[in-house]
Amino acid sequence: MATAFSSDGEAALQRELRAAVAAAPRGDLDGFYEMGRAAAFVRDGGFRKVALQFPDELLADAVEVAARMEAATGAEMYVLGDTTYGSCCVDEVAAEHVGAEAVLHYGPACLSPCRKLPVLHIFGQQPLDIRRCTEAFQELYPERQSCVVVLSDVVYAHAMGELEQQLCPEYPNIIFSRLVCGDPPGPAVPGEERKFGRQFLVKAAGGLQDYAMFYVGAEGLALTSFMLTWNRCPFSSFNPVTGCGRRETLNVNRALMRRLYLVERARDASVVGILVGTLGVAGYLTVLQHIRELLCRAGKRSYTLAVGKPNPAKLANFLEVDIFVLVACAQNSLLDSSDFYRPVVTPYELELACNPAREWTGNYLTDFRDLLPGACAHVELPATVPSAEAVPDVSLITGKMRSAHLCHPPTSQLPPSTALACRDQTRALAEISPAASFLESRSWQGLEQQLGQTPVSKAVQGQRGIAIAYEDEGCEQP
Repeated sequence: MATAFSSDGEAALQRELRAAVAAAPRGDLDGFYEMGRAAAFVRDGGFRKVALQFPDELLADAVEVAARMEAATGAEMYVLGDTTYGSCCVDEVAAEHVGAEAVLHYGPACLSPCRKLPVLHIFGQQPLDIRRCTEAFQELYPERQSCVVVLSDVVYAHAMGELEQQLCPEYPNIIFSRLVCGDPPGPAVPGEERKFGRQFLVKAAGGLQDYAMFYVGAEGLALTSFMLTWNRCPFSSFNPVTGCGRRETLNVNRALMRRLYLVERARDASVVGILVGTLGVAGYLTVLQHIRELLCRAGKRSYTLAVGKPNPAKLANFLEVDIFVLVACAQNSLLDSSDFYRPVVTPYELELACNPAREWTGNYLTDFRDLLPGACAHVELPATVPSAEAVPDVSLITGKMRSAHLCHPPTSQLPPSTALACRDQTRALAEISPAASFLESRSWQGLEQQLGQTPVSKAVQGQRGIAIAYEDEGCEQP
């Protein structure tokens, strides 16, 4: 163990990397990647440039799949080697860089509707032991009259028809969800659920709360989103990799308490960073504008940040920001920010914090499109309340008084830049920008040029090699 902690890292730097083993069977690329359906999509659409988007675990097959697709269609195929955000979302930005006319998206997908390009989702048909899955379902639900909704990861959707044939004769009240790529046409009928690219019709008189949920797939973000959204339904799952079924023991109440704590942190925040976590999901520009208006009415400053895939190191650069709100697809919205310097909330949680008209009803929303005007969960901002008539509010975290009413949008314009140039620039910006005020209070504000003060010197030869062992350093071990 001591060697592991005292290693100089040379072994890691010199380790040879090999390509990851592809998830597709070597002899069945055509079936796994549905080459025939993909080629028909390209030919029928008349596309001449097509982008192929693979997740990391399938990139080993990308070259061969692209070559076969070019031979079958005559179109140019471009492999997207890295996605701007999550691999479950269609990366329209990277596809537009090569002028692609359509996208073939491989692997797991969140099924969020796209804005511009036509998309064909090819999930990759992962194997599912139907017999073992049926046995696990029967063990979890011995009562044949049980009301159960069956959900699945997209990579097992191809086997749901066979599973339905096995279970429906014995379970008359079972419902299988259907995958829907994009927004389904027409309004939803009474009792119909449309979420996360799944669609199913609830027949029980008591609604969805009378049903249990059975999920086919491994534990992950999709299952967590399902459990928080349908938090009144008991969940069980079957993991096809391990072949085990179980009742999900995630403490939904505890998870919701954690999310509501973040809502309270958002109420206390005065500076909010809006993280752009998608550039392809339809409606993201509308929700960005909605969030800006909401924060402006709530008297909070906001900055829009496009940093790609967020991580603690990136967001720690914005110390003046009190809390971040992530605009992403439904699966990537629930970011675990326990390791981050500042919390990260969802647009729904920000609305709970800043919109007095929105109340907690027990239903949790992860799809930001549900908050937009005309959507099922949209709540209009209430009229402005004068400060003298506002009901005082006390923070449950700090115990301090805070503003809880909406104000008028500011009408005054910032002074022109020429007016700022006549005064001390740092002080002038500090009056209008919390970021500049924070910068002024820091002991180190960045590198200073010091023009005319630094002596000029000739370039000299530096050290050669890598940081752990430069060539002119001794390599003897004590």
